[in-house]
Amino acid sequence: MKIGMNLLLWTGFVTEAEFPILAKIKAAGFDGVELPLFDGTAEHYKMIRAELDRQGLACSTVTVMNPDTNPISPDASIRHAAVERLKWAIEMNQILGSVAMCGPYHSPLGVFSGAGPTAVEKGHAVEVLRKAAEFAAQAKLTLAIEYLNRFECYFLTTAADARALVKAVDHPNFRCMYDTFHAHIEEKSQAAGIAACQDVFAHVHISENDRGTPGTGQVRWDEAFQAIRSTGYDGWCVIEAFGRALPDLAAATRVWRDLFPSPDEVYTKGIAFIREKWAAAK
Repeated sequence: MKIGMNLLLWTGFVTEAEFPILAKIKAAGFDGVELPLFDGTAEHYKMIRAELDRQGLACSTVTVMNPDTNPISPDASIRHAAVERLKWAIEMNQILGSVAMCGPYHSPLGVFSGAGPTAVEKGHAVEVLRKAAEFAAQAKLTLAIEYLNRFECYFLTTAADARALVKAVDHPNFRCMYDTFHAHIEEKSQAAGIAACQDVFAHVHISENDRGTPGTGQVRWDEAFQAIRSTGYDGWCVIEAFGRALPDLAAATRVWRDLFPSPDEVYTKGIAFIREKWAAAK
């Protein structure tokens, strides 16, 4: 098992200003970081890659879609824009040497239809994401699609839904991820959620029920780690926590108060917590 830290705790766009944070994360014992991938150029990410290599950190990435790049839109031109957006993101991942690209890029965040997903929307998603998976294969990248809770999207909200999408896309470079925060809301239990996607998940987010420091809230952690280990999973467990440093992200994730004393607590206590629970789950 490898442990990563999502940099959205500090920034939505990693620059040289975050290099000291990378050093602190490396010193704390992390194997890698998860970079937000929302915009930027190839030259910029070559510079970030050089620093990651210098510090000995691997990386994964997280990206999202917006209404103008909506994979399930009824407008074919918007779906085409979604493919182009995903192609750009995959190219940036290749530059970064990323191990996986995760995120809810099946549909735009916070956009609702007033009903559940339709068969037509599911068909659009399969078409767009299969094209993305072909690009990902060329880049030797795993796409790990993320299901969210019902308050953040309507298209993909359970582990069973995520598995069904993976099976429909039917491509070896397209898998799903498991996030303990969303599972805490949507699944009957952590174990049930993991069982529902155990043959197709390829990435894990360790996220507390209030998005604070892992181990300080209500997630059934013993159950979660035991279920994850029981599948034979030996990939990335990435801490994902959100604060108020980024107003737009805080608004999107509904973070209205401080959830931890400092970011340092999140990653230092978080990595110790993961190691403890992983070892106990044997």
